[in-house]
Amino acid sequence: MAFPKRDHPKNLQMRNLFKYTLAVFLFSALWSCQSGKSTKNSEKETIAAKAKSVLFVLSSNDQMGDTDKKTGVWLEEFATPYYLLKDNNINITIVSPKGGQIPFDPGSLAEGAATEATKRYEQDAELKKLLANTGTLTSVKAGDFDAVFYPGGHGLLWDLTTDKNSIALLEDFFNAGKPVASVCHGPAAFANAKAKNGQPIVSGKKVTGFSNTEEEAIQLTGTVPFLLENKLKENGGQYSRTDDWKSYAQVDGNLITGQNPTSTPAVAEALLKALK
Repeated sequence: MAFPKRDHPKNLQMRNLFKYTLAVFLFSALWSCQSGKSTKNSEKETIAAKAKSVLFVLSSNDQMGDTDKKTGVWLEEFATPYYLLKDNNINITIVSPKGGQIPFDPGSLAEGAATEATKRYEQDAELKKLLANTGTLTSVKAGDFDAVFYPGGHGLLWDLTTDKNSIALLEDFFNAGKPVASVCHGPAAFANAKAKNGQPIVSGKKVTGFSNTEEEAIQLTGTVPFLLENKLKENGGQYSRTDDWKSYAQVDGNLITGQNPTSTPAVAEALLKALK
């Protein structure tokens, strides 16, 4: 009768050691692979989670030329984009030519001009504090932001249109291909900004802005230093519009413009889309 051949104890020990080593190796390889995937996923999530930043440039001027009429930034045109972007985790920095307190047009603070965004602003102590302590145009550079936004209001017709720091910022944003957005009288800030080719940044672009008939309707045609519709056309812009006080926005490349206060939500949405 033949008995089955038995392994020598040393051979059995060696085989068990080999199996153990192989198991450890396979486990380590699997762990390394999964860890690598986890790290790559984490890096992708970090990049995706990095918030975009938008620079808001507001007027410091509260006077309509040499008249006794008060003006400033139109609240709705600031508040609507501000809260839409903020609610979508966009970082916002606010600057002005003089820094400090931002003046709002008294008309935009009236009950008849109230919107959900302006009502929210009225209860926002943190934002009011921020608007009382804005930085200056010289404290920022386009390279630190993903887009720039200019709200309207008649105030900027007497400061931002000729402010060399604002013009330089606009040119840096525009020529870098970053979104440049504005609404109502906001595009007046583009008046002296040039593209790389030396032409006005609106030249050949589809644009809109506060119309001549809307300016006439509020009886300020003879007060403003220039009519925005005319200026945009003079600078080569392909100006178009809709009926007075109706919502209308234009997007041409990285340039986003809106006709009047009613157009503010459309401009805000277009800017948000451009940032995604």
